[in-house]
Amino acid sequence: MLTDDYRFHALPDACTYIVFDQITRDVMGVSQLRAKCEEFNLGLSFHSVNIRLLPGVWQGGADRVINGMVDAPYVGDLPLAAVNDDLDGQVFASQCVALAAFVDDLMAQGLVAPNPITEQIFQNLDDIQTVGDMADATGLSARQLQLHLKSSTGFAPHDFLKVLRLQQSLNGADTWDYADQSYFIHSFRNATGYTPGKYAKKFDV
Repeated sequence: MLTDDYRFHALPDACTYIVFDQITRDVMGVSQLRAKCEEFNLGLSFHSVNIRLLPGVWQGGADRVINGMVDAPYVGDLPLAAVNDDLDGQVFASQCVALAAFVDDLMAQGLVAPNPITEQIFQNLDDIQTVGDMADATGLSARQLQLHLKSSTGFAPHDFLKVLRLQQSLNGADTWDYADQSYFIHSFRNATGYTPGKYAKKFDV
């Protein structure tokens, strides 16, 4: 048990999370972070198990997804309660087996599927500096890329690229090839409310 509430600071990352609360067992759901960062108060004690799906992999539609924190009982049509029961009291290895079986079931239903467009973007990330580069890497026109990313990730190409760069900056590359350092700092502050240095210091990145 912590002595002070734990505050989790999350940046948008275009991923989809399936969250199972192991303390309040009826709390679970499917969540995505969008255009702004969010700070969540997780309280003095928490225990959740999550599945993180890469951008564009979730095919279940926006109507099954909430934005931000999963903090209410689940009322949707996915068998999340049964999965949460399977996870209860299990060691991590056994939980992984149950979660993998659940993802296999989601794939069989077409709710989760590989996304070749976002896969191409990830594979060529080091060479992508602009939305035009992203379109070239995927073999799509700018318009086709716009439609695909908006429908599969919720982000326009420019915003998707910015989110990827911000995420990458937290993995050790402070500017991650931003041509304009001041623009990077401005973008980072816009998304998080902090400069990169202050963010890293405050949240111990």
